[in-house]
Amino acid sequence: MDVQSGLIMESPLEHGSEDHWVWNEHDKSCDVCLHGQESNRLCLAYFRPQYTSGTAAVRGTKVLNNGRYYWELELPLVISGTTIMFGVATKKARLNAHLHRNLLWRDPHIWSLSHDGAIFHGGKWAHYTEPFQDSVATTLGVLFDGIEGTLTFYKDGVCLGVAFKDLHKINENIYPIIASTAGVTYKLSLKKRDFGSLQERCRAVLLSQLKGPKVPKTDLGRLVLVPTPSLPVAIRNYLNESIAKTGVRAERFNDFD
Repeated sequence: MDVQSGLIMESPLEHGSEDHWVWNEHDKSCDVCLHGQESNRLCLAYFRPQYTSGTAAVRGTKVLNNGRYYWELELPLVISGTTIMFGVATKKARLNAHLHRNLLWRDPHIWSLSHDGAIFHGGKWAHYTEPFQDSVATTLGVLFDGIEGTLTFYKDGVCLGVAFKDLHKINENIYPIIASTAGVTYKLSLKKRDFGSLQERCRAVLLSQLKGPKVPKTDLGRLVLVPTPSLPVAIRNYLNESIAKTGVRAERFNDFD
């Protein structure tokens, strides 16, 4: 664990691209309900109120290794009497625990921050920041740097410093994770990723223009979406890898004559 002192105002991955992962409906505790519509589908995690004695968790669909990713969670106003954990984990991390400390503290496959201001990993903990206040709207940011191997947390846009190092040495897939006791909902509100290459940056710019009801009528929309020889197959296929995630659906092809 490594906690850097000092609060720094930053905008993580400001020039990165929008990411599209969600909470994994097939990789969660049965005590977690996922919901949300359209672009927010599976971005709301609700921890069912009838279970109050333990902790449940859900992993994200994104494999984080070897990349730089940033995401934000909107926390509930009322957190007193609730245990909250945010961070990253491997597939070996438990998704259920009868006592919250078992899940947050002892699991060697989770690197996490608790709402009480402590960070936990493998039976060890350290003071990291001040406890989150009850009845105060809070946005928690998580920055995973798979190149440097660091995990950094943000609170309402303020960098809290590096919490964990050497995560690039983990030889297993690493995923976002959130765990909580019952009765609260957390919203995954922002997801960004760094560009791996100039090619990815160019694709992101093109895809950012392929949104909205008027897209099929534009020259760019016709060029990319209409199956004509105007765009090389290799480029079209590369764009199509992400087009579905932008909200441009296949039925829009019918808008063209």
